[in-house]
Amino acid sequence: MNIWALIAAILLFITGIAGTVLPMLPGPVFIFGGMLFYGIVTDFISLDSNFFLLQAVALVILFLVDYVSSAVGTKFFGGTKRTAVAAAIGTVVGLVVFGPIGLAIGPFLGSVLTELINGNTTDRAIRIGFGALIGLLGGTLLKIVIELIMIGAFFMKILF
Repeated sequence: MNIWALIAAILLFITGIAGTVLPMLPGPVFIFGGMLFYGIVTDFISLDSNFFLLQAVALVILFLVDYVSSAVGTKFFGGTKRTAVAAAIGTVVGLVVFGPIGLAIGPFLGSVLTELINGNTTDRAIRIGFGALIGLLGGTLLKIVIELIMIGAFFMKILF
């Protein structure tokens, strides 16, 4: 085991988890990058192609969670399909327009505005907007769990 490669991987893992909570960094990419770096430095002795294939699947799932979680929260709180799509689009637009804080503002505004356009009351629109936020928070929690499983699988693979 190369201790320097392991330290670098752990630092990338920590950065990745931080990037999930503080959406300025692409957290899952840092986690996958830490594993890939360790594999390259150690000539892939303990990490095989099957390991990286499973990690890549987890990485794709993590990216999908960002865009789906707000929509699911919106639907759960009574939003229409159109509102769920607006929440997902709001996630992307909010991030581009408002930066990291837009990850929360975008789905909320997308949901609220769509519900108001659909003729719903302000109270109902805001409740559905909060559903989008709750979906986002649930998605973040799910991402952290998946990332910890990825990291756990990494350590299981290199230590045992």
